[in-house]
Amino acid sequence: MNDTETVPAAPSPVSLREAFWTWCRVALLSFGGPAGQIAVMHRILVDEKKWIGEARFLHALNFCMLLPGPEAQQLATYIGWLMHGVRGGLMAGTLFILPGAVSILLLSVMYAEWQDATFVQAFFFGLKPAVLAIVIEAVLRIGKRVLKNRVMLAIAVCSFVGIFFFKVPFPVIIAAAGLTGLIGGKLAPQWFQVLKGHGSSQPTASEIDLVSTLPEQKATLRHSLLVSVVCLTLWFGPILLLAALLGRESVFYQEAVFFSQAAVVTFGGAYSVLAYLAQQAVERFHWLQSGEMLDGLGMAETTPGPLIMVVQFVGFMGAYRHPGPFSPLMAGVLGSIVTTWVTFVPCFYWIFLGAPYIERLRQNRLLSAALSSITAAVVGVVLNLAVWFAMHTLFRRVVKQTLGPLTLDVPDWAASDPPAALIAFFACWLTFRTNVGMVWTLAICCAMGMAFRMMM
Repeated sequence: MNDTETVPAAPSPVSLREAFWTWCRVALLSFGGPAGQIAVMHRILVDEKKWIGEARFLHALNFCMLLPGPEAQQLATYIGWLMHGVRGGLMAGTLFILPGAVSILLLSVMYAEWQDATFVQAFFFGLKPAVLAIVIEAVLRIGKRVLKNRVMLAIAVCSFVGIFFFKVPFPVIIAAAGLTGLIGGKLAPQWFQVLKGHGSSQPTASEIDLVSTLPEQKATLRHSLLVSVVCLTLWFGPILLLAALLGRESVFYQEAVFFSQAAVVTFGGAYSVLAYLAQQAVERFHWLQSGEMLDGLGMAETTPGPLIMVVQFVGFMGAYRHPGPFSPLMAGVLGSIVTTWVTFVPCFYWIFLGAPYIERLRQNRLLSAALSSITAAVVGVVLNLAVWFAMHTLFRRVVKQTLGPLTLDVPDWAASDPPAALIAFFACWLTFRTNVGMVWTLAICCAMGMAFRMMM
């Protein structure tokens, strides 16, 4: 190194108070899905605050991509853990979801109490076609990222055929894709290791950030056991308590168990599991009507925080309609809290347990191959979601038809909805042909929906 080169001084430690207000800022700006949320964190934490370097940021993100659950929330938890241990991780991860949780709860109350109001109906009439455009964009975005060869394309096609035509459960598809990736990564790694790190920037020799100056938190068996005992107790303890107090047939116990299962298979973000959630919530548990999942996703799209917060709306509506010993409103709030709890406690568990082993996981190429296959399968699942949303948005009636061993949802072409189709077309134009952001697209389409309803 040149003797005249000046090495930057190590940054000063960050207090919990300063970190708290910074994570509040990150949370309030976390619109736009995981891509936008990760970009906000990168701008504030890497470029502005210089708390974590580019390489370490990407390193943490790659680890979070291996986990089920919202990768942006887990990334915030991980960076908070790096800086201030478990306290920092809990603070960062909780603040990241808090604004969205409060917003979705308030919107869920309004939706349930005033769903029949003309204004609310008009608002969501325009919102649903806009959400359809966003889901289509998600298919193309994820597909561009992973469908780089014929093997990945074949996995995506098999995933779509399995879930759309044969109703193969989403967890089975994820498990099969992961197993395929593990085997394929061993036999033909050149076809299966297609996911690369986010970004192309490389760390410079003189790069000094706050995290690099902190002592390394090594993995120990004691730490792993302690984290497992605490997190698993927090996760399953309330479920057992609900079973004891309200019974296994109560909606609260059913939601706790169902969303706990969903929490361990949510690879690829919220879009990947929405079709599975919608199918189970509508057809099995009867918590929602078919079009209401779109309304919930629209709420999650227009509020800060992870898109998986849509499960909070599902939990609220399910409990609101099956209140048991409570009033509908109180039941909805309790269902919302239970659903959010069992969805995000596992996220903290994965980070606190796995973060100390991140170097080992990062070097494991078989895990990278498994993640590539799972992401390819997610493309097929999200495509199924787009088709499902399109049928329930552009047609007023969808019927089930049996074709041999297959049971298919088929739109009634006589019940098409031209205004909804026009809004959907305009939303796609805004999404793909202009630089208008997602929030503006949703707002414009909602205004169009209200205008159409006023003329009808």
